[in-house]
Amino acid sequence: MKKLAVAAALSLAFSQGAGAQVSDDAVRIGLLLDMSSLYADITGPGSVAAAQMAIDDFGGKVLGKNIQLVYADHQNKADIAANKAREWFDRDKVDAILDVAASGPALAVAPIAREKNRITVFSGPGSVRLTNDACTPVTVHYAYDTFALANSTARAVVQNGGDSWFFLTADYTFGTTLEKDATDVIQANGGKVVGSVRHPLNASDFSSFLLRAQSSGAKVVGLANAGGDTINAIKGAHEFRLTASGKQRLAGLLVYINDIHTLGLEAAQGMLLTTGFYWDRNEETRKWARRFFEKTKKMPNMSQAGLYSSVLHYLNAVRAAGTDETGAVMARMKQTPVNDVFARNGRIREDGRMVHDMFLYEVKKPSESRYPWDYYKEVAVIPADKAFQPLSQSACPLVKK
Repeated sequence: MKKLAVAAALSLAFSQGAGAQVSDDAVRIGLLLDMSSLYADITGPGSVAAAQMAIDDFGGKVLGKNIQLVYADHQNKADIAANKAREWFDRDKVDAILDVAASGPALAVAPIAREKNRITVFSGPGSVRLTNDACTPVTVHYAYDTFALANSTARAVVQNGGDSWFFLTADYTFGTTLEKDATDVIQANGGKVVGSVRHPLNASDFSSFLLRAQSSGAKVVGLANAGGDTINAIKGAHEFRLTASGKQRLAGLLVYINDIHTLGLEAAQGMLLTTGFYWDRNEETRKWARRFFEKTKKMPNMSQAGLYSSVLHYLNAVRAAGTDETGAVMARMKQTPVNDVFARNGRIREDGRMVHDMFLYEVKKPSESRYPWDYYKEVAVIPADKAFQPLSQSACPLVKK
């Protein structure tokens, strides 16, 4: 028995020491984030904190080498994100880029990751294109996507009588993709879309858009936007008393807990939303979320919890592979289930989609909330195989059919 223990220890030491191969004497992780604009509250400093928590929980080193974290503000501009990715890969020897908040920057970074053969994991952006026509062998879409959001929220709303929709849509890739995915679900479930209007990114005045939604007669006003745009749209709807008559209701297709906290339950109550993570779901999520809160003074959202998980998953794969070489690490990432505070029995498919359970929640009334950040009540669990786009519908050329 003692000989076996010694042999196992020697084997482990070899895999993490003499046999380990780490380029440039460190493992470097880069985060491309919105640090200063409309998504700063849902990615930004909170995402940096989540990634650092993962590195600290991992022990700060992998294969005996230091883990270094760098981050940059892409200002929600695809060209800035692309230039920074090239700079990091070529000059700064970054091994993997994670998060890449917003779909436009993510779609600009994905082909660069493929060209440079470097792993990139998306937890901030939503466009399902990242695992369809824009998929690559080195990219992973981690926390959520537009298909999962539409498939869960839109279906639930239609099945509960919300069978006519009008969309307020952010005029860029994420918004238009989310509207399309939601429209497909609405029509498949017997509903109809009576109209839509596109608004600019980071819009401050939604009055004209809300008037069109109000006059459309649609039972549901779908918000195909995110962050500050979602907050401003809901604030405007509350001021216009859009839902006061009971004839219209709002459906937020991507709503973060940060948005609810900013709006308050009085304005957001009754809204249905889909998320991959809620801090108050069980004791494990509460324990981790309280640690996050100590660092940020906010509870974590889906993208931030997903980033924490993706950093851990990447580092575990580096350790298991005994190298930071892209092909070996990606193979380990796809072979290994994801089991942590974010997901149970998650897995990365051949199209790069990390599939996991999603959750449908209803925002509580003010009278139902018992303590700070107690905002959601669970309506349904959407199993992984029902939440995300099936491989049979995938346009990813990596998928064998």
